[in-house]
Amino acid sequence: MNADSNTIIETRKLKQEVPNREGSLVILKGIDMSVQAGQSVAIVGVSGSGKSTLLGMLAGLDTPSAGAVFIAGQDITQMDEEARALLRGEKVGFVFQNFQLLPSLTALENVMLPLEVRDEPKAQQTAQQWLERVGLQGREHHYPQQLSGGEQQRVAVARAFASNAPILFADEPTGNLDTETGRKIADLLFELNSAQGTTLVLVTHDEKLAARCERQLRMTAGELVEVSL
Repeated sequence: MNADSNTIIETRKLKQEVPNREGSLVILKGIDMSVQAGQSVAIVGVSGSGKSTLLGMLAGLDTPSAGAVFIAGQDITQMDEEARALLRGEKVGFVFQNFQLLPSLTALENVMLPLEVRDEPKAQQTAQQWLERVGLQGREHHYPQQLSGGEQQRVAVARAFASNAPILFADEPTGNLDTETGRKIADLLFELNSAQGTTLVLVTHDEKLAARCERQLRMTAGELVEVSL
C-alpha cells in the first residue's frame, strides 16, 4: 500500500453493480476513500444511496464487483470468506440498527460469544465488566425479548467494544430507538469510542448524529464526497 502508515481503512476504485431488467444497477461508482486510525467518520445519505452497501464492503461482509478494500494494510477483497471472518474477529466490532442479538442467549452470553470464538480466557469476566460499563448490571441474565430496545442496543455496544477491536462499524445505531433513548445510546457510543481510541465508521441519515463525528462523507447516487465542516 502507498497510503499513509496511519491509514487503517482504504478503498480503491470500489464498485458494486447488481443485475436488473435493464442490464445492471450501479450502486457504488468507483469509491476512493481512506480513514486514519482513531478517526470518527460519518457516512450520510438518503435511503438507497449506497451507504449501507459501502459499509458492508468495508467490513468484508460483501464482495465488490471491482476495486479493493484494505483493512490495516490487508487487501480483504483477495481473501476467502474464512480469512475475512478471521480478520473481522480480530479487527472489527459491529453495532447494527436491529441489534443482531441471538434470542436464545442472555445478555451476558451475547457479549461473551465473540470472545469465546477467539478463545479469550476471561470471556465471562470481560463480558460482565462491559455490561456494567454500559449500565446493565443486574440485567446480565435477561434474554433479548426481556429487554427494551435501548437495553438491547446497550448489549450490542458492549459486545462491539468487549473484543477490543481497533475498528467499530455502526449502521444506523439509533434508527430503531426513540429520540431520547437514541441520544443516550449515541452519548454512550461516542464516550466509549473516545475512551478506547477506536476508529469509528458510522452510517446514518441522522444529521445531528453525523455532526458528532470528526469527518462526514456524503453518499449520493453511488458517489462519495467529503462534507466541509
